[in-house]
Amino acid sequence: MTNYNLSGKVALVTGGSRGIGRSIVLSLAHSGADVVFTYRSKVDEANALVVELIAMGRRAAAFQSDAANSAQSNEVVQNVIKDFGRIDILVNNAGITKDGLLMRMSEQDWDDVVNTNLKSVFNFTKAVCRQMMSQQSGKIINISSIVGVIGNAGQANYVASKAGVIGFTKSIAKELASRNIQANCIAPGFIETDMTEKLNEKQKEAILTVIPQKRLARPEEVAAVVCFLASADSNYITGQTINVDGGMAM
Repeated sequence: MTNYNLSGKVALVTGGSRGIGRSIVLSLAHSGADVVFTYRSKVDEANALVVELIAMGRRAAAFQSDAANSAQSNEVVQNVIKDFGRIDILVNNAGITKDGLLMRMSEQDWDDVVNTNLKSVFNFTKAVCRQMMSQQSGKIINISSIVGVIGNAGQANYVASKAGVIGFTKSIAKELASRNIQANCIAPGFIETDMTEKLNEKQKEAILTVIPQKRLARPEEVAAVVCFLASADSNYITGQTINVDGGMAM
């Protein structure tokens, strides 16, 4: 578990009820932050996580929200400011996949993935900017993907959205640097999640051949980098993309 001191900080995590998002929420809370997260549909999972956070002594809340919807995103941010008084850390983690070769990809599958993975980052980042600027401090951490760096066949929509997140992060880092707001990106490789558990042994073996460390990452290993970027230890780091990929992008 991480040892960064985030006591007194308020964090907002999109897509925080399961997978990498859940690990990020728990790691931020273990580091001392009060945590609010959004989720799309799993009400029971979200409520259980809130109970777990409160049991740790943290203030916590969950909002059912479509991160691709700008009005809903603004409403979440305003509710967090009203209930918690500030937002110190934003983690844009919400994301989906709808894979397929480009020649067979529907316009709907393209739009759904780009809106959820990229427009959501615009929505929440824009919504928190005014608050962070008035605080003269803030940490924006965007979860991209290693395929946004190196590309991947059959994922043109997902790769485009995740590469867009990297470019967006660089631009807002330049815009917000003078206000003591840092914006950085994390590009995870293959992570042990529900998605990878569904792969058969042959598929897993094929994945491991492209990972120099010959293993998948644990969600906690991504969350640890989030906590570093959320902490004062990263105050002179902005506009960067950190690959958590076991060496895939070398």
